[in-house]
Amino acid sequence: MKPRNRVIFYINRGVHLLDLAGAVQAFYEAEEYGQPYEISYISEDPGPVCSAGLPFAGVMHYSSLEIGPADLLIIPGFDLRWLGDAKKSRLKAWMRKADKAQATIYSVCTGAFLLAEAGLLDDKECTTHWKYTLRLRKEYPALRVLTDRLFVRSGNIYTSAGVTTGLDMALFLLEERHGPEFAYKVARELVVYIRRDGSEPQESIYLQFRAHVNNDIHAVQDWIVRHLEKKVSIGELAALIYTSPRNLTRLFKSTTGITVGQYLEKLRVEKALHLLRQHAKIGSIPRECGLQSTNQLRHMLKKHTGRLPSELTPK
Repeated sequence: MKPRNRVIFYINRGVHLLDLAGAVQAFYEAEEYGQPYEISYISEDPGPVCSAGLPFAGVMHYSSLEIGPADLLIIPGFDLRWLGDAKKSRLKAWMRKADKAQATIYSVCTGAFLLAEAGLLDDKECTTHWKYTLRLRKEYPALRVLTDRLFVRSGNIYTSAGVTTGLDMALFLLEERHGPEFAYKVARELVVYIRRDGSEPQESIYLQFRAHVNNDIHAVQDWIVRHLEKKVSIGELAALIYTSPRNLTRLFKSTTGITVGQYLEKLRVEKALHLLRQHAKIGSIPRECGLQSTNQLRHMLKKHTGRLPSELTPK
C-alpha cells in the first residue's frame, strides 16, 4: 500500500470556515488521483468554535503530534479578536519546533499573524488579507510584508492572501509535490482554474491559454490533457463539440492565441520535462507523451529548450 502523506490543520478559536475548507477539500480530493493524504486537526482548545459560531468536536491538542520534514502544517485564518490564543508561549515554542524540523508551513489569511507571533516570519517576505497587511507590518516590523500577492513563499514557509487563495496555494503545493498535471486534475475535480500570483517566471502549460470563457474549447483542452498519450486528430477533437475540423481550427486559434498543434506540442514538452525530473526511463517517455520514438523526443526538447534529454535529467 502506498504510504500516505500527512497534512495537519491548526484550528484557532474563531477560525474562518472558507479559509479551512478550501485547503481541506484540495488535499481530500488528492486521494482520488493516487496521492492520499492523512488529514489531522489540532488546536489549543478541544472544542474550538469557528467565526460563524459552528463548534468543532474531538480536535486533538497540538502537543500530541510530532511534526517532521515531510509534513504540511496549515494555519487557516481566524477572527483577530482571538489573537491572544496565538500568544501562548508553549504554542509558539511548538511552532518553532515544527519550523526547525523543516516541515512545510503555510498560513491562510490572518493565519500569518500566528506565524508572525511565533517569530517564523522575521526577515521573511510574506502576505495576508489586503485588509490586514498594514496591521501585520505595524505589529511585526521585522516582517517584509508584500501586498497584491495571492501567496508568497519564503523557504519552507508560505503565506497567502486569504479566503479562496488558501485553495490556490493548496493546489500550488500539490503541484510542487506531484507535478502540474496532478494539480490540474484536482483543480478540475473542484471545478476551479488554478491562479498564480504573477511573480512566476514561467507558468505551467496546464495553466496557460485557459483565460477564456469558451466551454467548448475548455472541453477540447481537457480532452487533450487527459489523452496526451494518444495520437490526436482534429476530426476527433471537432466531434467532441459537434463542429467541423475547419471551424475548430479557427475557433481554437481565435480563443487561445495558438493552434491546436502548438498547444499539443507544448503539453508534450512539459509532460516530458516532468517525467525526466522524476527520473523516468528515456525509452518510456515517448509513449506517455504520444510521441513515436526517442529521436522525436530529442528533436522536440532540443527545439523548445535547446537541450537534450540527458542534459535535462537531474543528477
